[in-house]
Amino acid sequence: MDIQTILRTGPVMPVIVLEEVADAVPLARALVEGGVRVLEVTLRTAGALDCLRAIADQVPEAVLGAGTVLTPADLDAAAAAGARFAVSPGASAELLRAGREGSIPLLPGVMTPSDVINALGAGYTAMKLFPAAQAGGVGMLKALSGPFPQVRFCPTGGIDAASAPTYLALPNVVCVGGSWLTPAERVRAGDWAAISELARAAAALRPATAGAS
Repeated sequence: MDIQTILRTGPVMPVIVLEEVADAVPLARALVEGGVRVLEVTLRTAGALDCLRAIADQVPEAVLGAGTVLTPADLDAAAAAGARFAVSPGASAELLRAGREGSIPLLPGVMTPSDVINALGAGYTAMKLFPAAQAGGVGMLKALSGPFPQVRFCPTGGIDAASAPTYLALPNVVCVGGSWLTPAERVRAGDWAAISELARAAAALRPATAGAS
């Protein structure tokens, strides 16, 4: 799957931080049961790669991604652990090149028009606006649509269930990323039913670009 296809699979990509490997599979199953298949497991914890391996092995219906990919080595490690795509909060020239040459697609992070130009020059037309709220949110995305009509965004950072529909109404937004689907207290409690309910509500959202080519 290319990155555009992955992003169009669902309106919300959960940003998942897993402290315990034992939570990885039940959490992934709860999200998939709720209709959210594209999952971003961040490389922010010591056990993140083990979590990726477990989900890739036991929840094959998930479209599994690795987040917080900062270097080409991170990209390689994510692919080896079973990730089908990678997401970065920003992008160096080396990471952009590795994403084009690697075995899994990369969604590079951008925050400014210069970042967008650099990513475009490296061959990317799908990007993560991060941190979205701090970068200007909906207003920034509207401003970027003028000079960059070919770019589609997955804004992430500071977005919640209340603000997600406003972002998804923009024609240059394919999906949004957010952590509200996996609240830490629910994960710690093993309340998978509650997480499935959050996923169902998120999966029911419709981006303005749904069905567009």
